[in-house]
Amino acid sequence: MSHTFSTNPLNVNMNMVSMTTLTRPRKPNSCFSSSSTFLPHCNIQTLRFLPHRSLLRLNKNNCYKWKHSMFISTKPLLKDGTLSLNGQEAITGVPDNVFLTPLSDSSAFLGATSSQSSSRHVFKLGVIQDVRLLSLFRFKVWWMIPRVGNSGSDIPIETQMLLLEARKGPDLDKSNDSPSYIIFLPLLDGEFRSSLQGNSSNELEFCLESGDPAIVTSESIRAVFVNYGNHPFDLMKESMKILEEQTGTFSVRETKQMPGILDVFGWCTWDAFYQEVNPQGIKDGLKSLSEGGTPAKFLIIDDGWQDTTNEFQKEVEPFIDGSQFGGRLVSVEENNKFRRRSKESQADAPNDLKHFVADIKRNFGLKYVYVWHALMGYWGGLVPNARDTKKYNPKLTYPLQSPGNLANMRDLAMDCMEKYGVGAIDPDRISQFYDDLHSYLVSQDVDGVKVDVQNILETIATDLGGRVSLTRHFQEALEKSIASNFQDNSIICCMGLSTDSIYHSKRSAITRASDDYYPKNPATQTLHIAAVAFNSIFLGEVVVPDWDMFYSLHDAAEFHAIARAVGGCPVYVSDKPGEHDHKILKRLVLPDGSVLRAKYPGRPSRDCLFIDPVMDGKSLLKIWNLNKCTGVIGVFNCQGAGSWPCLDNTNQNHVSNSAEVSGQVSPADVEYFEEVSGKLWTGDCAIYSFNKGSVSRLPKEEKFGVGLQTLECDVFTVSPIKVYYQRIEFAPIGLMNMYNSGGAIESVEQCGDPSSYNGRIHIKGRGAGSFGGYSSVKPKGCSINGEEEEMKYGEEDKLVTVTIDASNNSGWDMDIWY
Repeated sequence: MSHTFSTNPLNVNMNMVSMTTLTRPRKPNSCFSSSSTFLPHCNIQTLRFLPHRSLLRLNKNNCYKWKHSMFISTKPLLKDGTLSLNGQEAITGVPDNVFLTPLSDSSAFLGATSSQSSSRHVFKLGVIQDVRLLSLFRFKVWWMIPRVGNSGSDIPIETQMLLLEARKGPDLDKSNDSPSYIIFLPLLDGEFRSSLQGNSSNELEFCLESGDPAIVTSESIRAVFVNYGNHPFDLMKESMKILEEQTGTFSVRETKQMPGILDVFGWCTWDAFYQEVNPQGIKDGLKSLSEGGTPAKFLIIDDGWQDTTNEFQKEVEPFIDGSQFGGRLVSVEENNKFRRRSKESQADAPNDLKHFVADIKRNFGLKYVYVWHALMGYWGGLVPNARDTKKYNPKLTYPLQSPGNLANMRDLAMDCMEKYGVGAIDPDRISQFYDDLHSYLVSQDVDGVKVDVQNILETIATDLGGRVSLTRHFQEALEKSIASNFQDNSIICCMGLSTDSIYHSKRSAITRASDDYYPKNPATQTLHIAAVAFNSIFLGEVVVPDWDMFYSLHDAAEFHAIARAVGGCPVYVSDKPGEHDHKILKRLVLPDGSVLRAKYPGRPSRDCLFIDPVMDGKSLLKIWNLNKCTGVIGVFNCQGAGSWPCLDNTNQNHVSNSAEVSGQVSPADVEYFEEVSGKLWTGDCAIYSFNKGSVSRLPKEEKFGVGLQTLECDVFTVSPIKVYYQRIEFAPIGLMNMYNSGGAIESVEQCGDPSSYNGRIHIKGRGAGSFGGYSSVKPKGCSINGEEEEMKYGEEDKLVTVTIDASNNSGWDMDIWY
């Protein structure tokens, strides 16, 4: 089929162009997208009238490659070596081998071509300088952290999200005009994965790699997605929705089924026992949590329950650090600690895993029991040729990391797996393996799994079709098995912060968002909180970020606890049995074991996006979120306790760990506040400080000062003050004994004639403790579930307080009369 286009562009039949666009033939192993198009027998006059989805720039050597834009300035434009979005210059000095594919008025794909085919390319995109930027990059093969800067040289290797602040004028920090934002997201294109990086010439580059020397290409059409907007969080959300539609390989968070563990308190065995986890220890831990009034409702039995062997670590020999990563799975069943093999042996062991799970659910009221396993079964995969594993055809494979990973930080687990090898499951048998494992766990009354070591696939992809294809295959098999065997989308993904995994997450709804919680390392406590908050900007659009476990009895316990309260994440600890701070836990956990989870992934406030809250010596970290009726802001001093890895620290402005850092907080720091403010809002907010236990009134755009020392934090409930019955200005605070006090409020409404001057305000909520609310008028009385209750009112701060008994913990209806 062929089509002829007139040299007179006014005679072009645009309907025919769009309807008869031909798919360009793919070269073997080419990454050219099957949705990309070409128009034969075209001429340069036709270009200015082509649909906006056509490729831009005409390559003089190949009339099937489109290069330069002819579109109006509001659309993404690549002209004279400059990439502009909405008239804002984003990149200058763009090479001739880079091309643009517009997608909408604000977004486009960037790609590039080379004269050589290879399994790995590094393409220059052009110069970025004199602009505030935020990179999220993999500093280890498994994990991601943020970095801020103001030029291309500040963009680390393995960057997976790049956000620029576009301001007009020379003053980057204090320009009077409102900033706009440009986002770059490196993508998966065909069998290739892209990542971003900068060089010493301030040039932005993208690295394109397949992970398999046999999978080669000379070009990528959709290597990087770029988008522009005036609201950073809207921009991120809209960009991910566009990519969801364009790629079809992943789903955004809001479309996914949320596992039940998100709304209850949990306990993980890892830092309590490490690999020495045992049935009695688990019972002891559940008992001490319950007796303290903070019962765990979900349990993760972490590494140490499986049937494994380790040829690199003999029981009679001294422990070799890292040898645990050479262990391999023998079968899908539990080990001897959790199964009695004979009546004479292991007298203290349960009959089997099912017997143990039933026992702890019955005695401790657990709703969910998860167990840990690695993507390949165990750290070192499966034992080749063992009786119960040979059907999965495991092959001993030695991982090979990409140059990008090796340029950043080494990892002990990865180094040891490279040394000991991995018994990698045959991709043709992986569905069978997952189904066998998960169906067995279901038969043992296990409710879900935490699946670890997910990024291992990119290191073993040679001769298996490359990293993108292999990850897609394993991810599809894993999610299919979860859906077939478990009832609640019951999976936590872990060690999978690579775009290979993120952009293949169709169903999985929870993913660990940072490196491990290290209770013995004081230098990592602040880094942990900052890393998760920033990573959640990107990750939180695809999954609920998991902030990991923590110790409740620890110098940084409250720091972590408040972060979980504003994080909108699972809340679980890894305390040793009997070693708990129940005072802190009771500020997170209700007596029935439920938690007051905030609505969205907790993310840094807008004015924190381009600052370094860990090492600039002057900035506090603010994390915002919403509840059903209120906003919440956590404020943290992360300065002076630790340093980011992969960074030259010589020029950083360290502060001592005793120095106070001050900052400004505003109700306006809470994004999407219109979701809770409503039509009756006065424009003012009631601000409740947990640390001070005080309430103040403030207009939304006003600011107040906060000073905190290292590892200190505070959490502020921000409640819109609304007018009821023409004269009463009221705002619910919630349970003031809880970190996220406003999370206890389900709804607030006026009951009666709004035009009258008297009536009642009806509040639905849950939890027990001290309820507080701001009221401009002293109420006449209060009732809870129809029973009149004593009420206190402060004439100076206008604070109404009522005590809610624990008997009403599961839910209550409060009426305040005027």
